[in-house]
Amino acid sequence: MSTPPSEPLLDVCGLNCPMPVLKANRALKTLPAGTRLRVLATDPASVADFQAFCRETGHALVAFSESSGKFSFVIRKREDLSQD
Repeated sequence: MSTPPSEPLLDVCGLNCPMPVLKANRALKTLPAGTRLRVLATDPASVADFQAFCRETGHALVAFSESSGKFSFVIRKREDLSQD
């Protein structure tokens, strides 16, 4: 799976709830608004966790896929930085 240079990759495979979301949140804080972050996870609970995380924070879950027990999420950091 190739990742565009403007889309950082965060591999949290092997970590369980809530660590994938916590690490993604930390990574997003370092990125400019509008940047997309790809997250790879293996915890099945991460599907609901990332949906709730994006809904609550205003980030956009722009893509989600699953293949052989590995989940891939693409999250676009929200434009409005005043909510940090």
